[in-house]
Amino acid sequence: MQEHGYRIVPVNPNYDEILGETCYPSLEKIPFDVDVVDVFQRAEFVLPIAESAIAVDAKVFWMQLGIMNMEAVETAHEAGMDVVMNRCMKIEHARLFGGLNFIGVNTKIISAARPRWVV
Repeated sequence: MQEHGYRIVPVNPNYDEILGETCYPSLEKIPFDVDVVDVFQRAEFVLPIAESAIAVDAKVFWMQLGIMNMEAVETAHEAGMDVVMNRCMKIEHARLFGGLNFIGVNTKIISAARPRWVV
C-alpha cells in the first residue's frame, strides 16, 4: 500500500520502527489524525482496538481476512465509523483499482455486490 502512496503508521509496543515509519505503542500515542485503523489481531483482541479507534476519532475500522468480531463491528459502527470485516485491504484496493493478477489473486469475479459483513 505504501507503493500506492498510502502512509502506513505501525502500532506495536515492541518496535521503534517498521517499514521506515515510526512505530507507536498505541493508537492514542499517534500525534496526528488517523483515518483508517487496519487490524491484524486475533478476533478476541479486537474490541479494545475498536474502542481505541473511536478514541482517536478514526473514520474507518478495518479487520483483515479471517478476523471477525461482531461486538467490535457494532461498537465502531455505533460511533459513526465505517466498518469492514474479514477483508484484505490490499486485495480490495487491487480489485477496485486494478492489479488483482499482479498480486496473485485473480478470482475472475467482478462484482459490485456488498458482502453482508461490510457495514
